[in-house]
Amino acid sequence: MPRNRIDAEIDADLAEMVAQLRKGGLELRSDGTFRIVIPDEFLTLKTAASFYIIATADGEIPISSDNLSNYRKLLDDSVLPTDKPVYSSVTVDDTSIRVYTYPLFPQGEAETLDNVIGYIQVGRLFDSIKSFYRFLIIALFVGFAGATASLFLAVLLTPSSFKPLEDIAEVARQITNADDLSMRVPYTEREDEIGVLARSFNLLLERMERLFQTQQQLLADVSHELRTPLTAIRGNVDLMRRMGEGDEESLDIILEELERMTRLVGDLLLLARADAGGIPIERKPVEVDPLLFEIYHQVMMLDLKVSVTLDEIDQVCVMGDPDRLKQLMWNLVSNAVKYTPAGGEVHLRLSKADGWARFEVRDTGEGISPRELPYIFDRFYRVDKSRSQSGSGLGLSIARYIAQAHGGSIEVASEVDQGTTFTVLLPLLKEERPYPDDNHEEAEEEETSQKPTGIRAIRTPFRRP
Repeated sequence: MPRNRIDAEIDADLAEMVAQLRKGGLELRSDGTFRIVIPDEFLTLKTAASFYIIATADGEIPISSDNLSNYRKLLDDSVLPTDKPVYSSVTVDDTSIRVYTYPLFPQGEAETLDNVIGYIQVGRLFDSIKSFYRFLIIALFVGFAGATASLFLAVLLTPSSFKPLEDIAEVARQITNADDLSMRVPYTEREDEIGVLARSFNLLLERMERLFQTQQQLLADVSHELRTPLTAIRGNVDLMRRMGEGDEESLDIILEELERMTRLVGDLLLLARADAGGIPIERKPVEVDPLLFEIYHQVMMLDLKVSVTLDEIDQVCVMGDPDRLKQLMWNLVSNAVKYTPAGGEVHLRLSKADGWARFEVRDTGEGISPRELPYIFDRFYRVDKSRSQSGSGLGLSIARYIAQAHGGSIEVASEVDQGTTFTVLLPLLKEERPYPDDNHEEAEEEETSQKPTGIRAIRTPFRRP
């Protein structure tokens, strides 16, 4: 703030102080002295920055503010005598003071130098104000310097700070232009937000790449699976056309291939609806052991040279869809029977423990190598050794979906040349299955006396000649 602006503000305050002091009135006495009434607020003036004195025309000081203590001098005697109000700046003991000197006249007398009977001098410390404004100027200077330095650093560091983002954007553009999802962005080793963004972006790329590869593999497998029956149908149709009549064997082959395509399309539609969440799963109490008996009897009707043994079956009740659960068990059992060589064995178990129903299918087939084991639930995936077998490669994918849709899971363990074991875990129904007769206690007592564990152990081998 300019010096003259500071002086003007201080002068205005000093003039206001004089006006307040003169409010009490001025009385000239017969002995030549005068009487002035000091307002109450000035009697105990304690502020250290402002003060006043009342002086006679010859310089005596009968009255001064309390904060001047024993100081009995004029604040500025260089301006006296005067018949005009005077502003001045003085230095007292290395302290700068702004002083306002106001002459006093008898009421009704001319305001001339000869009629001056006294003076009011008010002062204010100028050093404190100058120090404040000096500090303010320094603070503004420091703030301006800091802002300038910050701006300079921002201009200097911004390109390097945004370079990782530019590199990530460049990789994204390259992926878009080249359709190459195998590319990855750098800076994954950083621990800041840039590193988090880079790792998240790479995870997104990995997932997109995996989905894209799965889609390509799905299209290739569907094309292959549909081409095989279509080729067989076309060959037999051409044969019948050349022969000029319908051949019974050719018609059987055509029907078989059509059924194969129907199953394939049905399985694809099932998985597609599963992906979209569009398959309604019925929720009702389901007795699993009768379903397993049905599966077992169906397997017995197959013309296969394997031994199927129902080792153990417990009374198990779950909440779910009976048709889907039967489809799950059939897929696992038929898969085991299909890939077990002649003379091999397939063992079935149904038990319960710790609130879970456990369905187990174990075979003595060729087994699955550890390298292929993580992929057997993928769609259309089949172990290379079994490519000659019929099937769409969707059965295990469907089985896993059904198990998960019922709140359960499916696990697999396998050893090469030893066999494979599939285990399905489903949550048991909390309510006990009702007994068929009304005498619940008698039925329970009778069952307990006959078999304490409540488990039916059955060893029923079946081998087709």
